[in-house]
Amino acid sequence: MALLPILKYPDPRLHTRAVPVQSVDHRIQTLVSDMLQTMYEASGIGLAATQVDVHECVIVMDTSESRDQPVVLINPEITERSEEIVLGEEGCLSVPAVYDKVERHARITVRALNRDGQPFELEAEGMPAVCVQHEMDHLRGKVFVEYLSPLKRDRIRTKMLKRSREEQRR
Repeated sequence: MALLPILKYPDPRLHTRAVPVQSVDHRIQTLVSDMLQTMYEASGIGLAATQVDVHECVIVMDTSESRDQPVVLINPEITERSEEIVLGEEGCLSVPAVYDKVERHARITVRALNRDGQPFELEAEGMPAVCVQHEMDHLRGKVFVEYLSPLKRDRIRTKMLKRSREEQRR
């Protein structure tokens, strides 16, 4: 397993649309293992392949308190969404130390392949539902800050660019 570098906003690669995985082979299983290790190491609850500059439809997540219940979604597709919308604070490994409120569906059903390539369906609500929707946005090339006002987005962009320049000087 290997730690993967996480792209930081406003890196343009975060806006790349992911393509479906053609075959759940050894390469994809290695990617899943590396993404899980990277997510846990970064203290995240979800990570999309887009965030590690792999533009295929792969998501890993673990919203459990114990941090030992990983969920792998390959080629995820939301098949049902609740009418109910919730407003919750979100953060992102690609936008570190930035949190803001985003509206999401309260409950969803998602169909995907697991890490062995077997199809399954997941019904999620609360934090798992929010996490799936957030990570699926990444697969579509969308970062959560795009839900915010243009003024907030510009401030975040400026802050992230400044932080990046400071890190490069070190």
